[in-house]
Amino acid sequence: MPDGPRDYYRLLGVRKDATPEELKRAYRKLARELHPDVNPDPEAQDRFKEVTTAYEVLSDPEKRRVVDLGGDPLSSAGAAGSPFGGFGGFGDVFEAFFGGGGPMGANRGRRSRVRPGADALLQVSLTLEETAFGVRREIAVDTAIVCDTCQGNGCAPGTSPRTCVTCGGVGEIQTVQRSFLGQVMTTRSCSACGGTGEQIPSPCPTCGGDGRVRARRTKTVDVPPGIEDGMRIRLAGQGEVGPGGGPAGDLYVEISELPHETFTRDGADLHCTIAVPMTSAALGTDLVLTSLDGDEKIEVRAGTQSGAVLHLRGKGVPKLRSSSRGDLYVHVEVRTPTKLDDEQERLLRELADLRNEDVSVSSRSSGLFGKVRDAFRQ
Repeated sequence: MPDGPRDYYRLLGVRKDATPEELKRAYRKLARELHPDVNPDPEAQDRFKEVTTAYEVLSDPEKRRVVDLGGDPLSSAGAAGSPFGGFGGFGDVFEAFFGGGGPMGANRGRRSRVRPGADALLQVSLTLEETAFGVRREIAVDTAIVCDTCQGNGCAPGTSPRTCVTCGGVGEIQTVQRSFLGQVMTTRSCSACGGTGEQIPSPCPTCGGDGRVRARRTKTVDVPPGIEDGMRIRLAGQGEVGPGGGPAGDLYVEISELPHETFTRDGADLHCTIAVPMTSAALGTDLVLTSLDGDEKIEVRAGTQSGAVLHLRGKGVPKLRSSSRGDLYVHVEVRTPTKLDDEQERLLRELADLRNEDVSVSSRSSGLFGKVRDAFRQ
């Protein structure tokens, strides 16, 4: 490093009053001449680093202000250790202006033949009782597993992968093309080996070189009490084995709760509807309801109206990962008889007379206006 501050303007070949656009044009011109993909001379590479550093400094208003005051913003120990400041390297600067390939020798590298597998999803139908109290269920799973013949390496017994003859094991192919910049090197994945750098001369006869085969397995799933419709249970490492015998993904078991003939579920709460005859609702009665825990005695008090809700605490579904339970709500529907014989009708009319309830339609209230007038008289 020179003893005094570096002359960044001189390095770029611009005046001290150069505009940002002039700085950019000067850097682009020098980059076309000095970039390693165009000019492999070591001295040109050093020069390219210098002009890249100069552009990075002068394009930053704060750093340029330090230069104009006679200082060097990269003179500190921390900045001096990195001649490219805020840029990731001269390749990043070049790509920001021109796009495409970076410095010579930079590449993405070879890809591994062994890659992680995908997750798998399986739906299991359960009854309300099974989701409420939990169940252990055996399920059949069709996924990719490691090939027993080759143990995942994809090679026939007694053989092994070899270095790709096309890319020499690098996994990439570099080509040189002419452009307005001169000779520019580009890199692409090797099509012969798929970017892995290896080829399988004798593929496994069982899996065809993939390292995995599809098979049906039986797995045990422990369904916890209180699980709900649509929830998923994760079985780690039980999904699809990856290419080349790579680690398996996860298996997700999605719960589908079957409709119940009596109850509907709302989270941990249960709802049901019971039909009560008109006379039972008027006089009161006791009914027996079969809940998830067995028979429950339901008291319907005298005078219960249709739409009333009876609340049974703790008779719902156990809450997931909790010792508490939801509640049971019994909705009462009072049934009015639709057909009466002569004796039943006579008895009901006597009851209406005893309760001073007029069940006849008087002549004064016939018609729409009569009904409206009677409504206002009540």
